[in-house]
Amino acid sequence: MNITRAFTAVTVVLGFLAAPAAAASKTIILVVENMTCVSCPYIVNQSLSAVPGVTRIEVSLEEKTATVTYDDTKADVNALTKATAEAGYPSTPKS
Repeated sequence: MNITRAFTAVTVVLGFLAAPAAAASKTIILVVENMTCVSCPYIVNQSLSAVPGVTRIEVSLEEKTATVTYDDTKADVNALTKATAEAGYPSTPKS
């Protein structure tokens, strides 16, 4: 094997190793407490949208839930529940 081929092979392998892991989009339904009026879903939505990695939010006052889609390399369930709790709306993953 000549030097150029060896260098190319090493460069390709290192490129794969250095590439960031592919982001996985996840969706979770949170059961949200304390939502009692029409402004509550807006506040829950705003608190969740401030979490880096959140890409989609649907909040239901009737069902008292928030369906959140997020990039799991940037956010996790703890960050989502912390955001709603800090806004006055504790939440837990729906089982």
